[in-house]
Amino acid sequence: MKKLLSVLLAVCMLACALPFAASAAQPRYLVLGDSIAFGSGLANPREAVYGRIVADTEGYEYENYAVPGHTTQNLLGRMETPAVRDAIEKADIINISIGGNNFLLGNLNGLLYDGIVKQDYTRIEQIADGFYADLGEILAKIRALNPDAAVLVQTIYNPQTGYVGEVYLAGAERMNARIRQFAADHPGEILIVDAAAYLTDSAADFAADRIHPSAAGNEKIAAAVVKTLAENGLGQDAALVINTPGVDARGTGMFTVFVNLYGRLFHMLAVIRNAFRGLIK
Repeated sequence: MKKLLSVLLAVCMLACALPFAASAAQPRYLVLGDSIAFGSGLANPREAVYGRIVADTEGYEYENYAVPGHTTQNLLGRMETPAVRDAIEKADIINISIGGNNFLLGNLNGLLYDGIVKQDYTRIEQIADGFYADLGEILAKIRALNPDAAVLVQTIYNPQTGYVGEVYLAGAERMNARIRQFAADHPGEILIVDAAAYLTDSAADFAADRIHPSAAGNEKIAAAVVKTLAENGLGQDAALVINTPGVDARGTGMFTVFVNLYGRLFHMLAVIRNAFRGLIK
């Protein structure tokens, strides 16, 4: 009887320990980057951003240290903070969305003028080259803290249409080319999540500001991440688990209104420039 009780006690202890063992083995999923990763197109980003959907779908522990407006240089600085360093050290999977603000912030008027009026993308090429260099520094910092984590880098999508959309597309294509070049130059260092292939120019994919993904757009990015994880043996290609439906952020879209106005003005200037080439430099 004592022997039987001992066996039963051991079985009970093992059974009680299993949930804790499973919890300890739960992969840690960390999201870094910009307003896309933060979920700025949503009224409830904490509950419905694509990173949250991925974590709920795959059963990951989840942390998100993305900051709206961040460029690659901002991300490099943020990676020096103790909380982010600790999260990087503990992460099994690190998902990065970065680069769009590199050419969007502080450069847009010049880029629109160069692209629409002059058909000159030299400045975008320079920004893309700087992005490639920064990506190398970001990966070096991650590897110094965590040599083993899988690092996912998202491609940059084009949310605009018309004349402005042409310049956005030129920028996105060049930035994405640098991401793919980095992956080719550093085999095994990053996995590419082709978010740009999942988001179209459909209004449903974007919030009212016509920059950030809507609730539907976040679900599409989550699907792209889940697919990439499954293809690389890091997760299951399962149906998305959406515990809290996303709510699109309210907005007037005034940024896009003004940007498109600039686009039309620059197009008119391009027509005049072509008609009187040599008179307008």
